Amino acid sequence: MNKRGTGVVFCLIATILFVARYLSAAIYLSGTTYWDYELFHNGLEYVGSGLLIFSIISVIIGSVYLILAEVEDKKSNKK
Repeated sequence: MNKRGTGVVFCLIATILFVARYLSAAIYLSGTTYWDYELFHNGLEYVGSGLLIFSIISVIIGSVYLILAEVEDKKSNKK
């Protein structure tokens, strides 16, 4: 797989992890009778910040791969 493909896959993984955090909190709070900001914030704290951290790491890695692919493409076009 080339660098562009790898970068896109890492960005996709980051998106999935980011969405999974909010879905997990919503599933955890599905038995409640009302919703408000503080309740959902507490649900996010219950889920933890691991998914958020991994999604940030994945988007950084994906961005690095995409930038490297563009830099290599510009170098090959100059020759």
